[in-house]
Amino acid sequence: MSTDQPRDDDPFQKRPPEPPPAGSPYGGAYGSPPPGGGPYGDDPYGGGPGGGGPGNPYGDQYGASDPLAGMPPLASRLRRLVARIIDGLLVSVPISLIFSLAWSDYDPWNDNAKSTSLSIVIAVVYFFYEGMMLTSRGQTVGKMAMKIRVAMLDNGAIPAGRAGWTRAAVYSLPEVVPCCGFLFWLVNVLWCTWDKPYQQCLHDKAAQTVVVSAAQ
Repeated sequence: MSTDQPRDDDPFQKRPPEPPPAGSPYGGAYGSPPPGGGPYGDDPYGGGPGGGGPGNPYGDQYGASDPLAGMPPLASRLRRLVARIIDGLLVSVPISLIFSLAWSDYDPWNDNAKSTSLSIVIAVVYFFYEGMMLTSRGQTVGKMAMKIRVAMLDNGAIPAGRAGWTRAAVYSLPEVVPCCGFLFWLVNVLWCTWDKPYQQCLHDKAAQTVVVSAAQ
């Protein structure tokens, strides 16, 4: 049995399983499971050694272990939404004001060409904003305000380099494509409402990231 302690810098704080207390009725130095693997069989969900029983929907993919074990709590969808709204306003409002000052006759309701240009500019600026923030600290201003962060799924690290830029690109750049880009964006942001077990959007899946609560 390893005596290594969990690292202080491990944001997921994965800890080795604790041995059963001395005097376990199952015998052995640390206790051994009873025949059949415990009161519920080999798998605590009742699915047998493969962990794929009806009570464990993730058994076939992840085995009998809990795929969320050792992770910080997943960020709530409401906090993620509010963080996006904050970031969207932070980027779009100043750019829209500058755009309106540059073209004093700009009418957002009737000038489709300029409205499309403005949308493209906002999407590109948002891409650079989010990419730089995620790769440097794993949080945008909105995520800092809502106390959530983006982490690599495999180890909880900041999505530095390609992962952070990929996540930002898949979220914002499709919007530069008229009509189809908005449909993709809508499906992307709604994906986390039914995704299990990590509540990932498509940009999370592309970058292999997850959104979790930030350390207090």
